[in-house]
Amino acid sequence: MSRTRDPDEPRIYLLPNLMTAGNLACGFFAVLTIFNGILVATTKDGYVFAAAQPYYEKAILLIFASCIFDLLDGRLARFGGQESPFGREFDSLADVISFGMAPSMLMAKAVVLELGDVGWWLACIYVLCGAIRLARFNCLAALPKRADTSSDFRGLPIPMAAGFISSLTYLIIYFNETDRDLGAWLYVLAGAMLGLSFLMVSDVRYPSFKKVGWRTRGTPLLIVAAAVVLIITVRYRHIMPAVLFSAYLLYGLVIRPFLPARVQREIEAENADVEEDPGGSVG
Repeated sequence: MSRTRDPDEPRIYLLPNLMTAGNLACGFFAVLTIFNGILVATTKDGYVFAAAQPYYEKAILLIFASCIFDLLDGRLARFGGQESPFGREFDSLADVISFGMAPSMLMAKAVVLELGDVGWWLACIYVLCGAIRLARFNCLAALPKRADTSSDFRGLPIPMAAGFISSLTYLIIYFNETDRDLGAWLYVLAGAMLGLSFLMVSDVRYPSFKKVGWRTRGTPLLIVAAAVVLIITVRYRHIMPAVLFSAYLLYGLVIRPFLPARVQREIEAENADVEEDPGGSVG
């Protein structure tokens, strides 16, 4: 005997939410790996960073994997027209763990460790701002869509903030391996973490690139350029992630406001034909 579906029960679509579950799982194991690194590195003689280094590197890769899952869940939902309130809330809950807790703990223990309690306060502020940013995003997304509604993100997206912190930490670990002292850069990095926190709750507009999809048209030159960037990223895997996330950060903060509208539309693929949008959404 079939059960009648409760009309108030939220729709749960399999593939998008499966990607979100992958995001959450990677975030959970990243936090667990960081904790294991802290336990291994804490000895009676003090904190030994070299012992925790492999754990932190593994945690960074897990955070990068969370970024990929987070990208896929939104794409799959829009591709199949399966965007839902449940998916939006589930995604935000996963993001708090993967892009809030995990990178803040990583930064506090692997980079700004020498700042002591100040480093933990910076981590706390980052998580707090990230949670506020996600809550504001959900509130704005629940509002009725208007014809002039922009697809831009209001404030720096938390996955990009997490990617920046994680890639920067990845770079710092690489520098540590080559015996380069951070020196004054320690305070610069602490300031950068605080700056990212406020960027997330700011009104700075960042492109969502939601209109870049399976049917977005490219050029041979663009394909070659993307392939070259991919090859360079693989070859210089310790450096290029920080470069790419920094490029997005600076694009929205410094470059985008001064670009002509036509150039901006071309970069963000906003000139794609509306009928080619598989999700049927204009904005």
